[in-house]
Amino acid sequence: MLAKMTSKNQLTLPKSITAAVGAAEYFDVETRNGQIILTPVRIQRGDAVRAKLAELNLQESDINDALAWARQTT
Repeated sequence: MLAKMTSKNQLTLPKSITAAVGAAEYFDVETRNGQIILTPVRIQRGDAVRAKLAELNLQESDINDALAWARQTT
């Protein structure tokens, strides 16, 4: 089965392929012996939060500081 790569390096996966592995928003991508391997990944809510924190470069101390600020009584 063929899939065409666009000029923006995007692929559309055939419906029969995605139906066979189930709905997934994310895929782990790796190369092996000249092949591209896509593995569906189901991200748990906690993983999504950790990924967002990593994206924002927030450290545990930032979160602790924010909590302390929010808990201050006026």
